[in-house]
Amino acid sequence: MDSGAAIGAGTRVWAFAHVVKGAVVGDDCNLCDHTFVEGNVILGNRVTVKCGVFLWDGIVVEDDVFIAPGAGFVNDLRPRSRNYPDQFLKTHLQQGCSIGTNATILPVTIGRWAMVAAGAVVTHDVPAHALVRGIPARLAGWVCRCGEKLSFRDHAGAVCCCRRSFQKTSESSILENP
Repeated sequence: MDSGAAIGAGTRVWAFAHVVKGAVVGDDCNLCDHTFVEGNVILGNRVTVKCGVFLWDGIVVEDDVFIAPGAGFVNDLRPRSRNYPDQFLKTHLQQGCSIGTNATILPVTIGRWAMVAAGAVVTHDVPAHALVRGIPARLAGWVCRCGEKLSFRDHAGAVCCCRRSFQKTSESSILENP
């Protein structure tokens, strides 16, 4: 860890992990082996970053996000050696979302509690609670915050086995009932 990196209480940083000066890492996070966090990155609380993940400038990760091994993030759509943009593109991972192993995430927003399947290539924003998969990633269903897939039998509402209920507001969005 570089001097000047802010690391929250209870956060564990494992072997061969590098957190650059200016990076902000919240409380109770887990940065596994061989991870890299650049200086203009913000991680919320209780974030898990598994082995072999590199978080580049411009990434904001909210609380309770899970990033699986080998997930890749892009902050420059037209990279060239020694040619740096004035500002890198932004990626926003909202609360509780999960990024699967070897998924590639372009500069987008991944919605709250969404799930990106292993190997997916995400080129567009992902709505809250969406399950996306494929190359390019496409909507494949909806997931509860507990991770279970939701079934909208009447095309309007769904109740998860954890007892949370949801309403479908359109073909591309759902809301969790209070």
